[in-house]
Amino acid sequence: MKNDANNDACNNAHTDETRLAAWLETAIDGFRGPLTLEKFSGGQSNPTFLLRAASGDYVLRRQPPGVLLKGAHAVDREYRVLVALQDSSVPVARAHHLCLDPSVIGSMFYLMSFEQGRIFWDPALPTLPREQRAPLYGELIRVLAALHDVDVDAVGLGDYGRPGNYFERQIGIWTKQYRAAETGSIAAMETLIAWLPAHLPQDDGQRSLVHGDYRLDNLIFDQAEPRVLALLDWELSTLGHPLADLAYFCMCLRLPSNGHISGLAGKDRAALGIPTEFDLMANYCALRGIGAIDDWHFYLAFSFFRLAAILQGVLKRAQDGNASSDQALQVGQMAGQLAQLAVELIEENNKLSEPTEQPKQA
Repeated sequence: MKNDANNDACNNAHTDETRLAAWLETAIDGFRGPLTLEKFSGGQSNPTFLLRAASGDYVLRRQPPGVLLKGAHAVDREYRVLVALQDSSVPVARAHHLCLDPSVIGSMFYLMSFEQGRIFWDPALPTLPREQRAPLYGELIRVLAALHDVDVDAVGLGDYGRPGNYFERQIGIWTKQYRAAETGSIAAMETLIAWLPAHLPQDDGQRSLVHGDYRLDNLIFDQAEPRVLALLDWELSTLGHPLADLAYFCMCLRLPSNGHISGLAGKDRAALGIPTEFDLMANYCALRGIGAIDDWHFYLAFSFFRLAAILQGVLKRAQDGNASSDQALQVGQMAGQLAQLAVELIEENNKLSEPTEQPKQA
């Protein structure tokens, strides 16, 4: 798990560590207290803690306290995915226990293994030699392809998402979530809310387990090799269209770098030794045995819209005093910027699609 933990008295104030230790000793074979909790600094949604006990180190992930948006922060769904993927080709942490009783620590939570490894926050990978960057991106795409090749019926996740057009359904869901968290009018979001349903690609029937937040810092890599040890943060996972994950990852790389989000916009990938977006897409398609991707601008625009809606929820929780991270207010305020990037992407694609004027014959 992400090993940048720090003490957070606010998040630990309502957790009786002695009582929690006693409860876990009855729930998990081999667990022994006493224990301590340290909150990981990363993440904007479900508070996550490094739990150190006499029997070893674990990770505890819980719902945030307070009033929550309907359907959000479903840590029980995360736990179900971890259990389903335990013996699959997708690397995940070991699931230990799910507690549905909010009286234990104040909200539903689960315990999983602590995976000691490397997490990279900057997609430029400045801490790695140039020659190690492309293999790491190759491994990242390999894991994504493996995720989308999982037989969801065989692992017990055949009912994990609703039927129908995934993008149509997701646009409706995130429009409602955005409206529920709206704190002011964002013109670019209104444009996307109108444009996306009107430009849905034809449903091609692809259906897989999708992670929903597939980005570099949600992967733990081996300390020495470009090998993924665990894919983290399954809160937004569902059954859907696999290209949503691929576009979301590429969207993250398109973001500008600032104090809260790191992207590769404006950076020389060739000089850095990092594959181009085209190379990443080609690698993914080859691994999955699929052809070229049409309507790529739609998938990217949808990804920007969805992340903007998520960040609007972060902003709303921050204003309500119910955020997981002390940076939530600044991060949430980026919703409008991301929506505007999507609108600009659509406008640029429209320009590229316009027929060029043919020269007049003499």
